[in-house]
Amino acid sequence: MKIKTITNKLTLLVSLILLNSCAENKSKAKANESTNSSKSETYKGTASVTQGVATTTIEELYSCDKGRKTAVGEITSIDGKTWTVPSETNYKNNSFPFAADLHNTCDGKNYETAQEALSHFNDENIIEIDADGEIYTAYIFADNYFEMYVNGIPVGKDKVPFTQFNSNFVKFKAQKPFTMAMKLVDWEEHLGVGCEENRGKSYHAGDGGMVAVVKNDKEEIVAITNEDWKAQTFYTAPITDLSCTSEEGVYRYSTNCDDTGAQDGSNFYALHWQLPTNWMNTNFDDSNWPKASTFTNEGIGVDNKSAYTNFTSIFDDTNHDAEFIWSTNVVLDNEVLVRYTVQ
Repeated sequence: MKIKTITNKLTLLVSLILLNSCAENKSKAKANESTNSSKSETYKGTASVTQGVATTTIEELYSCDKGRKTAVGEITSIDGKTWTVPSETNYKNNSFPFAADLHNTCDGKNYETAQEALSHFNDENIIEIDADGEIYTAYIFADNYFEMYVNGIPVGKDKVPFTQFNSNFVKFKAQKPFTMAMKLVDWEEHLGVGCEENRGKSYHAGDGGMVAVVKNDKEEIVAITNEDWKAQTFYTAPITDLSCTSEEGVYRYSTNCDDTGAQDGSNFYALHWQLPTNWMNTNFDDSNWPKASTFTNEGIGVDNKSAYTNFTSIFDDTNHDAEFIWSTNVVLDNEVLVRYTVQ
């Protein structure tokens, strides 16, 4: 009888401990949920807010020796929308052509000059926009990934989504005026929070940047990247404090946000804006988009990258020096659309 009484008491004690433990865990969970909710409520902008690391949906888009992993993921924002990170691209779309290699260590195309790269190009691959147009060549260095349209028609996408750093050229046939539109993506290792391992931090923001020069068939420069281009961000991360962001009209600012990184950024925030459906078309109205922000070679850090330095005679032409462009924050803005019309 005593044994049965003791057993019943032990059972009751264990049950009470388990109940208290569950209640404590639920209380902590509710507290964390409440904290996260209150933090998200401090954001008053137009973006959808996500927090934490995304779920990986594609392990590797492309593999390169000594290159970083090119994964893709999905994450749901607080308002219930699902977002693809770092971007929804046409990389696996076979109808969207790859740009030709200017310099691509991953594929062994280590061209030293533009002439050498062009000598390997088959003119049958020129993208025809207008049958009676002129042939143009666009030289592009993008950190990290780009997709380019002319008058809404796909003309070239980057072969290497992340690293090793590469550069490309695209040849197309068009009549003036024509509009170039590009999606630019700064890839990430930690999906959904815009981070990679860098500078001693496991979660550190990467940086972007794109430079381009367009020449006609007479080797005359008809366009270079500068502040005359339009640029808008659609994905900004990592954000540690939502109150650091601001918007003024169409300008989306994160320049006051901390970008020093951390050893654990799994609770960082991100901001997402929906891309306009016809952003690449000629008739898209980009008049209210911000002007592109410009950056120096030193600011982007390309002086040790042969994919750029082999072609400074093109990108850094004495009379027409192209500038690196991006949206307002080259570090935190990860998905950027840019546009320019050649008259």
